[in-house]
Amino acid sequence: MRNTDKSIFETLTDLCFADHYPHRVLVLRSQSVPHSEETPWHKHQKGQLVLPLTGVVTSFIDDKMWLVPPRCAVWIPSNEMHRNQISPNADVCMLFVDGRDLPLPETACTLTVTPFVRELILHLHSQQRYEETDPATDRLVDVLIDQLIQLEREEFDFPIPDEPTLNRLALELIARPNEKRTLGEWASDFAMSERTLARMIKRHVQLTFGQWRSQLHIVLALQKLAINLPIQTISEELGYDSVSAFITFFKKALGKSPRQYRIERWGKE
Repeated sequence: MRNTDKSIFETLTDLCFADHYPHRVLVLRSQSVPHSEETPWHKHQKGQLVLPLTGVVTSFIDDKMWLVPPRCAVWIPSNEMHRNQISPNADVCMLFVDGRDLPLPETACTLTVTPFVRELILHLHSQQRYEETDPATDRLVDVLIDQLIQLEREEFDFPIPDEPTLNRLALELIARPNEKRTLGEWASDFAMSERTLARMIKRHVQLTFGQWRSQLHIVLALQKLAINLPIQTISEELGYDSVSAFITFFKKALGKSPRQYRIERWGKE
């Protein structure tokens, strides 16, 4: 049996050849070093499920940024260009799934992973052989695929348009999430009217500027909650005038306070 515990860059060598293995489901496990790591843009013929066991993964899939906190996974359909950022000291499972003729999602999405699915994945990783398959493993794969199809979807994504002006604006917002500049001030930077920029955002993102920026704040807030940053710190890093203002925003978006969400999702105070 081959040891599949390795760093993300060692794993990337296997990622490039994952399509050549005969398995319907292949599980690789990556353990990152104390600093964050990142894979280059790439794609696979097989669909990919990225599941952080500890730490946080941020996936860039075509024109969106996806948050993948613990107890969630991101589904990347076959032949979708993507890259992954792995937080320091993360432990990540990557599944490669031959999804032909299976009712798996046709577009990228975040999935809530049940404890049963998590244990199935870990057991499959411990039992699988790269060079061959066996009946017992095939039966386990049948159960896992059936469970994957039933996982609940989440929408922890931030659209990053290809359009040059909006792409630059999206990257600026990601780099400086505490920036409070108005749409008019951003429009001035791009030498256009506020109305023109608003129309561009609506056309390419299907959101208003305020909704778009709020979606980024949700993605980043969840990422920071997952690594147990204090709510006060998160509020400051996202540019809110007070903790109560941030809590009000979060509760309106997700139906519960940041503290409640963290306890229910990750079992942390």
